[in-house]
Amino acid sequence: MGEFRLFWLLFVGVLGIERGVSGLACNWGLQSTHPLPPNIVVKLLKDNGFDKVKLFEADPGALKALGKSGIQVMLGIPNDMLASLAGSAGNAEAWVQQNVSNYVSKYGTDIRVVAIGNEPFLHSYKDMFTQTTLPALQNIQAALGKAGLGKKVKTTVPLNADVYQTDSGLPSGGDFRPDVRDLMLKIIKFIQDNGGILTINIYPFLSLQADPNFPKEFAFFDNKANPVVDGPIVYTNVYDANFDTLISALEKNGFGQMPVVIGEVGWPTDCDPNANIDNARRFNQGLLDRIIRGQGTPKRRAPPDVYIFSLIDEDNKSVEPGNFERHWGIFNYDGSIKYPLDLGKGKALTPAKGVKYLARQWCVLSPSAGVSDPNGLAQSISQACQYADCTSIGPGSSCSNLDPQRNASYAFNMYYQTMDQRKDACSFNNLSTVTTVDPSQPPCRFEIMIDIGKHELSLSNKVPAAGFGSLLLVSLMLVLGLANGVH
Repeated sequence: MGEFRLFWLLFVGVLGIERGVSGLACNWGLQSTHPLPPNIVVKLLKDNGFDKVKLFEADPGALKALGKSGIQVMLGIPNDMLASLAGSAGNAEAWVQQNVSNYVSKYGTDIRVVAIGNEPFLHSYKDMFTQTTLPALQNIQAALGKAGLGKKVKTTVPLNADVYQTDSGLPSGGDFRPDVRDLMLKIIKFIQDNGGILTINIYPFLSLQADPNFPKEFAFFDNKANPVVDGPIVYTNVYDANFDTLISALEKNGFGQMPVVIGEVGWPTDCDPNANIDNARRFNQGLLDRIIRGQGTPKRRAPPDVYIFSLIDEDNKSVEPGNFERHWGIFNYDGSIKYPLDLGKGKALTPAKGVKYLARQWCVLSPSAGVSDPNGLAQSISQACQYADCTSIGPGSSCSNLDPQRNASYAFNMYYQTMDQRKDACSFNNLSTVTTVDPSQPPCRFEIMIDIGKHELSLSNKVPAAGFGSLLLVSLMLVLGLANGVH
């Protein structure tokens, strides 16, 4: 087991808190071209027993809909706002007034925690936020106190597990990364002094995805992995091992009683060999079972708050870390159920209610389409995927086994739906046509988007982040047998 003891430190985090779990918690991401209406999402949360939710930004619609819902809110501040909040106490006060006080007083939104940044000390950020995170935290805490909310609303900094390490290769050797250790201790002390919490993000999937030698069974909870023995403690999964590595780091530095919550943990369902329905169901059911029975880890027996990542898929999320980033939801983009989960006492997932869709029609490659210019077809597909989410036709994804004609149809339809089924969105140089016959080929779904209203959205709001079309062009042409035409 020695060769993989360090692998659990990749991209994953840890848990532990001194009080019991009183319900389920999840992340509600908002990076969608056709988002579910906030009131439907809140009903979806309540129907499925979620009484805590984390938002990554102060979205007005979400915050209003959460008012008087009985759901507690952790409200995030994006990393790109840290410099402004760190540099001016006035900016922090204005942010608290606009995004916390306003919704608490006017709408009855139960904001309990403000999360300063999101994984600001990632190695890949190259110290971009090391100078601004603590001052932003201090200014927001002061602003909450000035607004009379200091006792009710706490602060935290969501962290990635790369802020700690273990020289021994075992959880008991945990300590903070040398380059951020002093800063981490200052942040933890400040949070502790003000009654806040430490938030850590766990990603067993990313440990598995990052290294082909990672033992797959160690990513799950059903005790099929070869154990890791750390003195008197035996670890059978990466989740517990990560938790106790962090707790060892806290204990080593005098913060053994620091309350910790899991800010993100989950499993995606597409766009990676390990990202599929079966693995996601296995992981998330194991996670839910632990939450329901109030299970902690060897070093902290008390259960933590665990925010499942994520509630619904987000087709506008950046794919820079991987195409799977758009497929973390336990529900599809429209709140329909991806796979069954037992929420305890035999309670099953409940889908979203009252969702309204665009017309039941799809844009597909015309049966009579001439392909005398195969490069033109490939360019049309690439153009469609530049402005729509085509991640599911990428290599190893749920729609990667489509034949060339259906491959083109999938791309055309995603563009057509993303553009609200506009007539001019199914032209593609006379290669496409609209059909009322569902072209889906399980497990590949040809979507129909949510009807978000008659108003036009600007193209900039509807273009998925990190355009996928250019990345797909070569692979699409290979699928179509056109690679020789690329110059």
